[in-house]
Amino acid sequence: MSNYPKAIGPYSVFRQTNDLLFISGQIPINPNTGEIESSDIKEQTRQVLKNIGAILKENGLNYDKVLKATCFLTEIENFAVFNEIYAEFFTPPYPARSVFAVKALPKNAKIEVEIIAQK
Repeated sequence: MSNYPKAIGPYSVFRQTNDLLFISGQIPINPNTGEIESSDIKEQTRQVLKNIGAILKENGLNYDKVLKATCFLTEIENFAVFNEIYAEFFTPPYPARSVFAVKALPKNAKIEVEIIAQK
């Protein structure tokens, strides 16, 4: 079993080209259970970033190699809490980042994050 969730649709969890790694949007699925186990935005954010960390590690990378993060929140009111947890995983120089409020996410997740990293 991998340390990150399998794709839940017709897409790849990650793809690479030359020296770039593209990680598809990750939602807070526990890779051991295949389920979202918490409705708490802090826990969901941690799970998403742990999943991303496992994908980075499988590709010989870490969070320092992330160039760009695109983040989706179902409640923009969670932005400050999301930022607090995000800062636990990334250090300066931080990746470029965009955060969007969206109406809904798969499996009723509150957060989704996609990444571009440099190999």
